[in-house]
Formats: sequence, C-alpha cells, structure tokens
Amino acid sequence: MHRTTSGLAAAGTAVVLSVALGAAAKAAPISSPTPSPGPGYQHHHFSAAVSRVGAATTLPERVKRVEQALQSTSPQLQRAYDVAPLYANHIDGTGLTIATLVAFGDKNAKGYLDQYDADNGLPAANLQTIAPVGAVPGCGDPGVDTGDCRGWGGETDLDIAMIHTLAPGAKILIIATPVSETEGVTGFPEMMSAIDYTVSHHLADVISMSMGTPEDDFASSAQLHGLDSHFQNATDHGVTVLASSGDDGADGMKLDGTTPWGKRVVSFPADESSVTAVGGTVLSLNDTGSRTAPDTLWRESGGGVSHEFGVPAWQRNTAGATGAAGRALPDITMEGTSGTSESSPLMAALVGLADQSAGRDLGLINPALYALGPNGKRSGIVDVTSGCNSTAAVTGFCAGAGYDIASGWGTIDAARFVPALVAASTPGGSTRIDVGAQGPGHISVTAKQQ
Repeated sequence: MHRTTSGLAAAGTAVVLSVALGAAAKAAPISSPTPSPGPGYQHHHFSAAVSRVGAATTLPERVKRVEQALQSTSPQLQRAYDVAPLYANHIDGTGLTIATLVAFGDKNAKGYLDQYDADNGLPAANLQTIAPVGAVPGCGDPGVDTGDCRGWGGETDLDIAMIHTLAPGAKILIIATPVSETEGVTGFPEMMSAIDYTVSHHLADVISMSMGTPEDDFASSAQLHGLDSHFQNATDHGVTVLASSGDDGADGMKLDGTTPWGKRVVSFPADESSVTAVGGTVLSLNDTGSRTAPDTLWRESGGGVSHEFGVPAWQRNTAGATGAAGRALPDITMEGTSGTSESSPLMAALVGLADQSAGRDLGLINPALYALGPNGKRSGIVDVTSGCNSTAAVTGFCAGAGYDIASGWGTIDAARFVPALVAASTPGGSTRIDVGAQGPGHISVTAKQQ
C-alpha cells in the first residue's frame, strides 16, 4: 500500500502544492451527444453538469451546482452502496491515497471541499495537489482557454467530492497537468508522464480518470498504442487505474468536438485492457438512500466494443456470450446522471476500501471482477437489466441479465463486494483465470501467491 506520506521526500523537480483539510444491440430509447460548440473548438468534452459547475464564480455557487448535478446526496450514496458495514469495521480508506488525474485542477479545491463536506456531513479531508510535469497555469493566464480551464475545475471538484463521499478516510490526490486533453492525442502525453511520476514515487494506490476521447480521434493506431505502456506500468506497480466510459452513449465526438461520429465508437483510455471502465446508472432512492426501484443504465453512458484492443483473457467467456470481437466496455457501472465523470471516482473509492481491507494494493482488478461477476449478489455485484445507450444516429447496446456490453456486470453492493474482491485477488493484484469448458458466462478463478 502507498501510505499517505510515501514518495513526498522524492518529489524532485515536480511542482507540489499540498493542502491539508483536516487531520447484442436492439432498438432503444435515444440519447444525444452533448455539445454544439462553434468553429475552432479546443475544449475537453465535458458533461453538461460538469460545465455548469465549472462556470460558477463563487465557492458557495460551485458547491450548490455540484449538489444540483448529483442525483443523490452523500448520505444517500453511502446508503445506496451499502458502505456502513465497512465503516463499522473501520474500513473507510484510512491509510490509502486515491488520485484523480485532470488537466489544470482547481486552485480553490480546498475551500470547495471544506464547504461540500460541511454541507453533506462529511469529515474533513486530507487533500493534496501535485503538478509533476510542470507548473499549472491559472484560468486567466495568457494562452489559456478560460472556459476549458474552468471546466476542468468543475471536473476536479466533482471527482474529489465523489471519492471523499465513499472513502471518507482516504487521502485525495489531485494530479494536475498544464495541458488540456481536448480530444485526440492532445494532452495525453503530459497525463501519461504524470501517471508515471505518481506510480514511480508511490504517491497513489488508485487513480481515477474522468476523461477520454473516442479511439477514432487518434491520427493512427500507432499514435494511440504509443500510450499503452503507461497503463501497463501502473498495473505492474500494483496501482488500480479506472476511467469513465464516456457521456455520448454508443457514439462519440469527432476531433473537432462539434460533430458526432454517427457510428459505434468507444472511449480511450477506458478501452485499455489495463484499465477498469466505469459506466453510469440512474438510481431511484428515497430520502434515506434506500432504493425504490432497481438501477437502470444512464442513457448517455458510453459503451461498446473496441476495434483497437482485442479480447482480454478475462473477457473470453463474456465475449463468447456477447459476440464481442474486441475489448468490451464498461466493466461495471455506478451512479452517473451527472456524467460518467461521477461514476469513475465512486468506483475508485470502493477499490480504495478494498485495498485497505486487504492491507495491500490490488492492482488491476478486472480478472477478479470477471471471476466474481457470475456470482452476482453473493459477491456484491448487482445486475443492471434495463436501459440502453442508443443515440439519434446510432443503435447502441441494452442492459440485460448477466454481463452485457451496456452495463458490464452491473453495479456494486460494497459490503459484500469489498471482501469478495479481496478474496479473489492475489497480493500482487494478479489473479490467474482458469477458463474451462463451463460455457459462456462462467469463469473460475484461482488465487495464487506471487
């Protein structure tokens, strides 16, 4: 495990800002890709909810807009995902560091999270920002697109609130880069260097990425795959990496950010085989957080089949059942009505709880996740069986019984999932999958000490 103080003495030339905040497709309902910006678009593709948060000019308004964007309050989310039994056993993320990787970050993150915690009955958080690949400019600095920069601030604020909601004892690390990811390869080299720095200095146990771009936005396959080694490096170091599956349903925006592809596309880096892809759901909760109906797929949740990555070993059986010819995503879903930018950090928080429970970093969780999936509720995986991600132009995928391309294995009951994930994972975060002749949807797992 990467304790909260690890690696700071080796910060080197990195810019470090530290703030302690306290000790098979079918016809379906359609969704529409979000933006319609003007020519010369150079923005990251944010969800509408994140854009509204980023546009707020005062901290109280920022907190208010985050709360409006969320379908549920923090206490409701804690109840919905059944974390109380874990907290009762002192599993709340203490001793772990959960990071979010963003461009620019939010220079007012401390004040924002202080206010958010006060409003939602959360304990004070331990928050740190690092800028390992160069000083991060302000949103009003020359050469910086103010709207894009503010959008990343809104993204940052949503991410840290979701991490702190489900893992209130964990340290939160904002990994900020000075170049915006604006579709295609732009911004990714800096982000990959930031991941490498974080991993090599043991600064985080889990990294969440609430961003992505369609595979087709890269100039070539070689350009995309030139980034692969950085995710494998994180896995090799036992760090779990998660990414949002996207907010355009089965479609996605072209490089200019103004036009949907009008075909099935999936988002990078959620498509990486060393990354856990997290889609979005809609929760139906009462005031206490108890479900009044089963979760459904958020209609704009990204999902599909990669044409850049083949079927990973841990998806061989699900691919046999779905007919997927490549890596399918998402793997799992969490609340995402403000975009899958909400979903990834929520799942990252639960992985942090599992790391704490195991007393070690679990690394790539996908082999264990796919071994547990067929167990369903016994392993804390709750099937999502309704909802589709078709758009006006593209027939997408629909949720159904068991694993499906729209919602992955479903969603999480943390009280059962966390111990099940720990049991299915080996100390090195590597689980040997034994794919036998049990038929589609059946995967056996053998945990072997490394």
